[in-house]
Amino acid sequence: MEPVVAVLLIATLVGVPALVLWRVLRGRRELGSSPAERATFETLHTASLAAPPLRAGLTEAGAQKASRYLRELLGSPALAITDGERLLVYDGEGDHHAREAFTHAAKTLAGGRTQVLGPEVVSCEIPECPIRFAVVVPLTTDGRVVGSLAAYGGHASAGLVRATHEVANWVDSQLELAELDRSRTRLMEAEVRALRAQISPHFIYNSLTTIASFVRSDPDRSRELLLDFADFTRYSFRRHGEFTTLAEELRSIDRYLTLERARFGDQLQVTLRIAPEVLPVAVPFLCLQPLVENAVRHGLESKPGVGRISIIAEDAGAECLISVEDDGVGMEPDRLRRILAGDADERSGAGGVGLANVDERLRQVYGDEYGLVAETGKGAGTKVSVRLPKYHPGVSAR
Repeated sequence: MEPVVAVLLIATLVGVPALVLWRVLRGRRELGSSPAERATFETLHTASLAAPPLRAGLTEAGAQKASRYLRELLGSPALAITDGERLLVYDGEGDHHAREAFTHAAKTLAGGRTQVLGPEVVSCEIPECPIRFAVVVPLTTDGRVVGSLAAYGGHASAGLVRATHEVANWVDSQLELAELDRSRTRLMEAEVRALRAQISPHFIYNSLTTIASFVRSDPDRSRELLLDFADFTRYSFRRHGEFTTLAEELRSIDRYLTLERARFGDQLQVTLRIAPEVLPVAVPFLCLQPLVENAVRHGLESKPGVGRISIIAEDAGAECLISVEDDGVGMEPDRLRRILAGDADERSGAGGVGLANVDERLRQVYGDEYGLVAETGKGAGTKVSVRLPKYHPGVSAR
């Protein structure tokens, strides 16, 4: 691909996506009806192949996978990508220039300015080598220079300079998306840590007190409860994976309820109705357990007499429907709405941190249509429901 043509195509890709989309929607019969359109779609396809490796950030593996496609977009004989500390990849002809590529990028990395380097810098003693010039452009994220992109060739036309800038801008956008992905992951991890901090001390104290009460009267049961407690805490404090299976989440909930039934005795009644088809579904880690803990801790603890909890998971085609319902003390509906809306005063009590935390994480992962739906009333108990897609991009328990 000639550099000037590449400039026009990149401008189409970056500057006027609506026009490209309109052309796509015109129908297959007109696809490729002119050389310009065919070139445009080839460029879009090449850019789509370069994007996934860059979504992990500016890494050596990602740069190596994306470099061939970026070089194709530029139409240059060779290309180099660096981060702030080293050369990540040199791809193309004249690979003996790789040893100098990081040095060529030094001023761009330090000052954030584009450089056009001629034969006096890009020196070469091999007559047949096509590399005599380099255009070095900074790669930035959040206004910071994080690396460089260099196009190498036999000349440094204005077209190649502009094309290199356009491709670098496109790479910047992918790196920004990668940073957003990392920020989202860090946020979810922080929210899980906050959730653990909120639910664990209360539960640990009550569980150990209950286990201790059986040490003399029923040692065998005490040992069984201690094993359930160990399994529960091992799951709750595990340090890998944003997601788990519904089966694992329900298994942890069963251990939790075993410990709570030991504390409450016959005063706590539990009903489970789980469709086997939904057990393998991947779900956000600790997305249901807080709902059950909230039902016990804030719905039933202060209720006189027998308290009942119902946990239902149903198969609904492409989704599964899950609900946790208790017949406890409930609360005013307006208060529950304020909790889920993020009211700081309300979230600090009545299980607000747990409910709001789960609601926020579900919306982050699946979109706003997949948050919690809660029904309650003073003295009427509480029912919390959630729809979860069985399959969703980026969601996997592996």
